[in-house]
Amino acid sequence: MGSSGERLFEGADWDFQTLQRIHDACEKIARTELGLDVYPNQIEVITAEQMLDAYSSVGMPLFYKHWSFGKQFAFQEASYRKGLMGLAYEIVINSSPCISYLMEENTATMQTLVIAHAAFGHNHFFKNNYLFKQWTDADGILDYLEFAKGYIAACEDRHGRETVERTLDAAHALMSHGVDRYPGKKALDLRAEEKRAGERRQHEEAVFNDLWRTVPNTKAKSKAALTAERRRALLGLPQENILYFLEKTAPRLQGWQRELIRIVRHIAQYFYPQGQTKVMNEGTATYVHYRIMSRLHQQDRITDGNFLEFLQSHTNVVFQPEFDDRRYSGFNPYALGFAMMQDIERIVKNPEDEDRDWFPDIAGKGDVEGVLREIWSNYRDESFINQFLSPALIRRFRMFHLHDDPAESQGIKVDAIHDERGYRRVRRELARQYDVGFVDANIEVVDVDLDGDRRLMLRHTTVKGAQLNETDARRVLQHLADLWTYDVALTEVDGTDKVLKEYVVSPRAAAVAA
Repeated sequence: MGSSGERLFEGADWDFQTLQRIHDACEKIARTELGLDVYPNQIEVITAEQMLDAYSSVGMPLFYKHWSFGKQFAFQEASYRKGLMGLAYEIVINSSPCISYLMEENTATMQTLVIAHAAFGHNHFFKNNYLFKQWTDADGILDYLEFAKGYIAACEDRHGRETVERTLDAAHALMSHGVDRYPGKKALDLRAEEKRAGERRQHEEAVFNDLWRTVPNTKAKSKAALTAERRRALLGLPQENILYFLEKTAPRLQGWQRELIRIVRHIAQYFYPQGQTKVMNEGTATYVHYRIMSRLHQQDRITDGNFLEFLQSHTNVVFQPEFDDRRYSGFNPYALGFAMMQDIERIVKNPEDEDRDWFPDIAGKGDVEGVLREIWSNYRDESFINQFLSPALIRRFRMFHLHDDPAESQGIKVDAIHDERGYRRVRRELARQYDVGFVDANIEVVDVDLDGDRRLMLRHTTVKGAQLNETDARRVLQHLADLWTYDVALTEVDGTDKVLKEYVVSPRAAAVAA
């Protein structure tokens, strides 16, 4: 490691020794000045085509093969070649070691930015945020993905690609309803899951068969028929994790199909924290790379020209179009996250009287890094915004709240402005947009008609009357019916249990035959 003032590189070119020097310089600042705690780093350099390939498989280069990934690759490659889209400078995997994929086309300056952003910013957030600690197994994910890839390939050889794809298509359609939203007593251990796969299949099929033998004969009703309460208790109902319910209970699925559903379910659970922490995760990584790059410039480790190159890229990343700009499509998570991190730094170091009133616990505390590390560990987007979005930032982003209720004749009205009551309303409403309980449809399996046609019954409890899109609902229910192999019924109700809409979908004959 060179002394302060020794340049990390000259010009745009780099080699692997340069990357090592860059990594070591970033690590020293990350650990000693920011107090970051990270997984070991593994840095891979890949081509633009490999980056596109990683894009198409949900950012997981070790993912199993599926036709939808090829479709994504073809679309994104065409857009990239035509100049209609750029590529991310990096992809980072929440694993131990933390793997950062860098584009070989990047300049030395951009490689420095990427290492600071991914290998230290994202890495620290993955290792320390409570959601990732609860829901992800960083030590086991790479081995599990390798197992999943091999298992699915073996299933294709044994059962045919089309049959496997039908099961995966259905499982992917239900992926957002294949997660546990509340932490259980036992942490997920993917290595153990892989080892127990065979034994688990035999045990579950035995338990499953015992349950279905209690179904009364349609010709002669059994006196030992289960009561509704006992039946629901045995089936674990109500159940919000639909993939889990299918894996355990679907009457005609073969053992390999249950394992495919289990694989998709585990991967959905792996991504679950990322969907709840987009603003925080990107805000943390952007703040970290800004601090590290600024410090390297102060130490004269990078030139003024390098720093200007960095600032141009950084400015593009945190650009936020105005609400009346044609490019506006909501808040840029990089822009909002980075702005909030910088605003917290301001409040901790140089608070105004307003900040002391709103944030008495952190205003003027002085320990910026300690406060930020505590926040990064203990919040998700919804609670982070609800707790730390300041009036100053609301004014800077010119936020306001619109009320638009079709049932009211007065049309659209501005419901919250820049006063104390308005600030709280804006903050609360913006936070709600990142709340999974508000954004994701609350759909549960509530019963199975074991005494009759074995119809699977689901219930969607709407929020503020927001019903499902009918076309999408029917498509997803069709996939569910194909896996269940009997009719599926979905009832939409409001908060008072008033029925708003009902769906009934039957399985396709080909799916039942499979």
